[in-house]
Amino acid sequence: MGAAIKVTADNFEAEVLKSTVPVLVDFWAEWCGPCRMVLPIVDEIAVELAAQAKVCKVNVDDSPDLAARFDVASIPTLLIFKNGQVVDQMVGALPKVRLLEKLKAQI
Repeated sequence: MGAAIKVTADNFEAEVLKSTVPVLVDFWAEWCGPCRMVLPIVDEIAVELAAQAKVCKVNVDDSPDLAARFDVASIPTLLIFKNGQVVDQMVGALPKVRLLEKLKAQI
């Protein structure tokens, strides 16, 4: 697979809500420094856990409706979905070990 899957309103339901595995969704923006720090970590997690989980990213500038739908007030916001429901939420640039810990708890 490689990197995280880019998700928009068009494919959010199929990629995230209907996923049969837990999904980490990174809400980010190009102009956000902490978001740019988290992106390579998110991509690494996508590769490492490819068989057990899915990793997606939502650009809030391209998909403001999705950001609003999930009450994303600051970025980066990372949500973990399981069975179509948000089961965990993290705000800010967290270290990789913390993100892995949270996502693995849902696998």
